[in-house]
Amino acid sequence: MASALPRTVRAVGTDQLLDLEQEAATYGFSRRLPVDWLQEHLAAEATHYLFPTLVHRLSHRPEVSPQWRCQLLLTVSTGEQIWGLLDVLPDTFDRIPETLDVAAKKEIVSCIEHAVTQREWAERMQPGKAQLTASAQDAERENPHAP
Repeated sequence: MASALPRTVRAVGTDQLLDLEQEAATYGFSRRLPVDWLQEHLAAEATHYLFPTLVHRLSHRPEVSPQWRCQLLLTVSTGEQIWGLLDVLPDTFDRIPETLDVAAKKEIVSCIEHAVTQREWAERMQPGKAQLTASAQDAERENPHAP
């Protein structure tokens, strides 16, 4: 299993993103969004982006270590793009085809840096009813390297 963090961005459709999120849920990864929330709020025919940010090693769970913590740029049903995090196994990430040119990757990374978080968007859409897997997603935005 590869462990060197790639400096790239990968594009996936909604169904593939849901599969990645389901894999993360099945393995109990710490950075993921609830699949049911995503099914309800993602734009069905959209393209979403994964940008690996750090290698997350788990000495207590070597069977799922390392993981690549990816920043996400998600397109929701309103057409807005929001930010999230997802831990992905390197072999899973490597199976996602490389389809973007350098200019597109740079633009996507810039959009990631300026996107509102999933929590901010959810609270704006339904105040008081935002669902998160981690209560500190805003802090994660400031430090996606936290375990």
